[in-house]
Amino acid sequence: MMNISSLEDLQALETTPFEERIEHSSTYDLLRDKAEQYAEQTALSFLLQGSADEEPIRYSYKELFGKITQTANALHQLGVNANDTVSMLLPNLPHTHFTIWGSEAAGIFNPINPLLEIEHIAAILNEAQTKVLVTLAPFPGAELWDKAIAVKELVPSLSHILAVDMGKLMPAEFAAAMTADREEYLSDTILDFDDTIAKHNSDSLDSGREIQQDDIASYFHTGGTTGTPKLAPHTHFNELTTVWQMEAGLDIGPGAVSLTGLPLFHVNAVFVTGLATWAQGAEAVLASPQGYRNPTVIKDFWRIVERYKVSYFSCVPTILSGLIEVPIGDSDVSSLDFCLCGAAPLATELIRNFEEKTGLSILEGYGQTEGTCASTANPRYGERKVGAVGLRLPYMELRIVEVDENGNWLRDCDTNEAGCIAIKGPNVFNGYKQAAQNQGQWVEDGWFNTGDLGRLDEEGYLWLTGRSKDLIIRGGHNIDPQMIEEVFYTHPAVAEAVAIGKPDKRVGEVPVVYLQLKPDQAENEGEFLEFAMGNIAERAAVPKEIYFVEQMPVTAVGKIFKPDLRNDIVAKVVSLHLADKLQELQASFSVEASKKHGQLVQFECKDAEILAELVRQELGEYTFATEVKAI
Repeated sequence: MMNISSLEDLQALETTPFEERIEHSSTYDLLRDKAEQYAEQTALSFLLQGSADEEPIRYSYKELFGKITQTANALHQLGVNANDTVSMLLPNLPHTHFTIWGSEAAGIFNPINPLLEIEHIAAILNEAQTKVLVTLAPFPGAELWDKAIAVKELVPSLSHILAVDMGKLMPAEFAAAMTADREEYLSDTILDFDDTIAKHNSDSLDSGREIQQDDIASYFHTGGTTGTPKLAPHTHFNELTTVWQMEAGLDIGPGAVSLTGLPLFHVNAVFVTGLATWAQGAEAVLASPQGYRNPTVIKDFWRIVERYKVSYFSCVPTILSGLIEVPIGDSDVSSLDFCLCGAAPLATELIRNFEEKTGLSILEGYGQTEGTCASTANPRYGERKVGAVGLRLPYMELRIVEVDENGNWLRDCDTNEAGCIAIKGPNVFNGYKQAAQNQGQWVEDGWFNTGDLGRLDEEGYLWLTGRSKDLIIRGGHNIDPQMIEEVFYTHPAVAEAVAIGKPDKRVGEVPVVYLQLKPDQAENEGEFLEFAMGNIAERAAVPKEIYFVEQMPVTAVGKIFKPDLRNDIVAKVVSLHLADKLQELQASFSVEASKKHGQLVQFECKDAEILAELVRQELGEYTFATEVKAI
């Protein structure tokens, strides 16, 4: 495999037909091959507490493959066949990997974000027609069991629940305390995970299934945490492609060690620090059930790196912001080759600060669930352009296009001209499971419109300019929020910065900024507005107001969740105009996501007619939608 350092290297690599690059028929076939090749080597090390000092639970390649095979065989006995779905509602455990790859060997795997509400989880399971759900057994302080039982009543296709008992991973005294008052929960349809799979063959699939590359391997949920679920089907070929692309681009190799801190319901952790690690004969360290959300993992991060000789890890920008504040001390972190960062654009100042402190190279990348995982990455060898998300991955195509209001192609954009990012290739899915959701998603046959905006420079590097919906449009002037955020990240007091558009009657939107400050920093709006005025060259982009928050809203992956901030700014506008009147009328309102309007302000009041007239007078000139209901 050649080292990729430029677009020319990519083109040279691609002279070999891609079909010749993929040796395996399925993810299970890949894991079986690696279990034979690296049988006694450590494949997985699990840190229950996330501490650098604890003794890990280890699995060799042979043991890992055996557990995966037993899981697949148990699922098959429970009625799971090639077209049946197994959903997973778990934190990061060894059992999570057994479930992922065992489900793909028996049928179709479907991961669920544990933070979703019961109704949303049920909607996903019903869309997937889930037959078996894998979740945690009753556990103090965990909500997953209660969610699973509630979901069971809402999903007719669900026949069995496999419950992973965390007590079996704990020292005896802790396990006894945890289970002391636990009521009996097992039944004919609710089974203990470990006891169930232990009864099955660990060498081969009892089903005799011969998995094909174009068989569906997984349904990954995408599209946020509200609204109609969108399921992105991945074939085994899609997933094998992604793993091969990472192998080609990252040059990991046997003997390397990856650290998993992102959640295993997300494609990044599943492939970047999961399957891609094992495809290279490397070791994956699973840093506690909570991953980066565990304060111990962050506190001990550099010591974990030293003890396990971690070669690389993957994260999101908010994690880098946190790690900058953790002293390396006398920890030896020389084993680290690089850090992969994606999910959201990185501020260039954050990159510079992190690399200066750690000496570690950040390889910023870009991808989406619809592309299985990744689409671009800065090359490990060759030029890393700070602020760019790198070159396209091998054998995939990427172009910048202008589209009409229906998402149809109008023209290809010029070099360094911003437009919609469209992708095509062997890692790109064939469309959402629900046919109606594919309308307007394809700019041309095979070309998926990512919904992101970007530009390609002369050397083929992609630069993100935001999502279409992230643009702040002030009087017809398009303002890139990232440009504003970059400036605030240069301020020594700022930990996180998010620029969004505040609705404005005159110009549509004006830019405002939400700031999360570092500890013990003063919330002085005037100071930060003055700083912005002096450092943002584009006058229209200078924010009109600053809002301070203790903690930015984030997704379960750690990515800042801008919809919450957009809802908050609309709520502030509504309150500015109507707070007194709402109090007089004993009315209330909420700002919510709407499939029809995008964003909707809903009012409730006994005298709806009077309130409706007030809303029309005070808010009628804003672009957001309103609705008044009588109670």
